[in-house]
Amino acid sequence: MTDILSNVHNSDKVSALIKEAESLKSKLEEERQKLNDVTLSSVADRLELISYLNIKPRRVLKGHQAKVLCSDWSPDKRHIVSSSQDGKLIIWDAFTTNKEHAVTMPTTWVMGCSYAPSGNLVACGGLDNKVTVYPITLEEDISARKKTVGTHTSYMSCCIFPNSDQQILTGSGDSTCALWDVESGQLLQSFHGHTGDVMSIDLAPNETGNTFVSGSCDKMAFIWDMRSGHVVQSFEGHQSDVNSVKFHPSGDAISTGSDDSTCRLFDMRADKEVAVFNKDSIIFGVNCVDFSVSGRLLFAGYNDYTVNVWDTLKAQRVCLLYGHENKVSCLQVSPDGTALSTGSWDYTLRVACHFMNMNNSDMRVQLPLNISRAARVACHFMNMNNSVTSGASVEHLQSCTG
Repeated sequence: MTDILSNVHNSDKVSALIKEAESLKSKLEEERQKLNDVTLSSVADRLELISYLNIKPRRVLKGHQAKVLCSDWSPDKRHIVSSSQDGKLIIWDAFTTNKEHAVTMPTTWVMGCSYAPSGNLVACGGLDNKVTVYPITLEEDISARKKTVGTHTSYMSCCIFPNSDQQILTGSGDSTCALWDVESGQLLQSFHGHTGDVMSIDLAPNETGNTFVSGSCDKMAFIWDMRSGHVVQSFEGHQSDVNSVKFHPSGDAISTGSDDSTCRLFDMRADKEVAVFNKDSIIFGVNCVDFSVSGRLLFAGYNDYTVNVWDTLKAQRVCLLYGHENKVSCLQVSPDGTALSTGSWDYTLRVACHFMNMNNSDMRVQLPLNISRAARVACHFMNMNNSVTSGASVEHLQSCTG
């Protein structure tokens, strides 16, 4: 009887704490709204529209025998690594479409792959729950020198090297992220907090690389401190799984793509959502997102076989790309910003080149002296975005247009 009364008391106490937390959350949101006297889109009304955006398909990479699940550009801006449901890891020359290496994995559904910053290693993993690293050498069979670095308790969904070849960061279906030492295979740090499968991770674009973002099937995006292993910010708003996350090039914001058919932009300084990218006609989920090098454009791959290109400041769609014959599962802008690679469940990858012809003069937003903090955040974000979108590597663009 005493145990029953104790359980009832504890249950009532938990319920009271939940109500108190919800009340505090509501009050915090009310205080935040008092400072929110301007929106990003309203300040962006004074900017010119993107008048000309020319994106042309240049290459089709054929070789996988099943759904392409992930891809990554090499730092040399020429090679692409891709992984597939067929259990293959392929390294491509994006200029010639030649396959330079093809590795057969011990399992199908190789869900994540990534180049090391040096370009000398690639990592991958999937339903085997492991992250495996391969050195890129002149040898035909690079699998002979593979190294298993770490193992999760469920599938490995994504991986990335945090600014060096010595460590690798992974996300998993076991709801955790993990940081591993490549040489020893030792687990350096684990990140617990999500209540659903971790689907995507991305590293903050700074030299120290001490923070990263993760997106999960729990509808949340978390910002993590890699040193402490703790969540430092969390963002909510999606109504379904968060399939993709990406840092804005400024490092001050993140974008998310979800099964709820929307992409969202969250500003870390304002600690809130500042833009939603959707249209009534879009009813299919978002699988992948990436920014142009300036951050003015957001590329998003959808289940309806298309890539939508959004103006991040005006939250308007400026271009719609066709070509794939099944859902677009992955996409990435090349390191110099002149090319876009997309992978699909139609077994192919495609490479397109884009160039935006905009007159960026007089497009910086002037800040009145009496402007609020919220408006300053919006204007700073806009000015960060108004640099030239296309990269400076003309050689890469010319190689793709040959």
